[in-house]
Amino acid sequence: MSTVGGAATVREGQTVLGTSRLARYVNFVKLPHTVFALPFALVGVVLASRVAPVSAPLVGWVVLAFTAARFAAMGFNRVADRHIDARNPRTMMRELPSGAMSVAEAIVSVAIASAVFIVAAWRINPLCLSLSPVALFWILFYSFTKRFTRWAHLVLGLGLGIAPAGGYLAVTGQWSEPWWLLPALAVAVMSWVGGFDIFYALPDTEFDRAQGLHSVPARMGVPRALGIARTLHVLTVVALAAAGVAADAGIVYFAGVAVAAGILAWEHSLVSADDQSRLDAAFFNMNGILSVTFFLFVLAERVFT
Repeated sequence: MSTVGGAATVREGQTVLGTSRLARYVNFVKLPHTVFALPFALVGVVLASRVAPVSAPLVGWVVLAFTAARFAAMGFNRVADRHIDARNPRTMMRELPSGAMSVAEAIVSVAIASAVFIVAAWRINPLCLSLSPVALFWILFYSFTKRFTRWAHLVLGLGLGIAPAGGYLAVTGQWSEPWWLLPALAVAVMSWVGGFDIFYALPDTEFDRAQGLHSVPARMGVPRALGIARTLHVLTVVALAAAGVAADAGIVYFAGVAVAAGILAWEHSLVSADDQSRLDAAFFNMNGILSVTFFLFVLAERVFT
């Protein structure tokens, strides 16, 4: 904890210590959070490998496209929210409010990341290139949604829900058969991210209310918010199972779904309306474990069965 301008501040979780340029950029876009949805992009790649061949360079372009898109989205969010972050004791030490990075530098980095994303999409296939502006618009648009809707969590979720669909389209260059495989994957990730983003919003409940910002906890209260997060995560499990049915997956895949359900249940056991002391573990640790573990189950089925 430190004091800035007489206000007590607490360093955010999942931040890298240090003042180097690399550390600043890592913290600027919360690079460790990439572990959340990148494995699901690779789930899309693995499922698509049943339909079309996958090469190492293609996987590299998929990873680069996802990472660049996420950098652009997070960087743009930091630019759009810099004045809000400056008023929030939890976020006032972020790179832009604290002056560790200039707004011009942030904007340039977002522009470069956006360009890298489009180039990577171009190198993947024509379909991904044609869809890249739509995806980029959506993930940048998210930054404004908490100003007018409590369901910004789901807008963010859909932005990351693009990941598995994008991974699949990168390999096949065409929509899935059956058609509902990709929507099921997108809904699974959307509901999963929407649920844990509600967790992420819990510490800012009173601040959001005071600033007129919208979130499920701010508008509906913490107990109801936790109930909505649970409902969304039930939907996650159902959608993952539905995707497995669509992909004609085997027992290893569905074992992964069961493990994911257990991890989500454990995550919810860590947080209650009266006790949020383990929120950091519930938000980062459990969700990082879930995405990587589920991907490993999907990969194991593809490799060993």
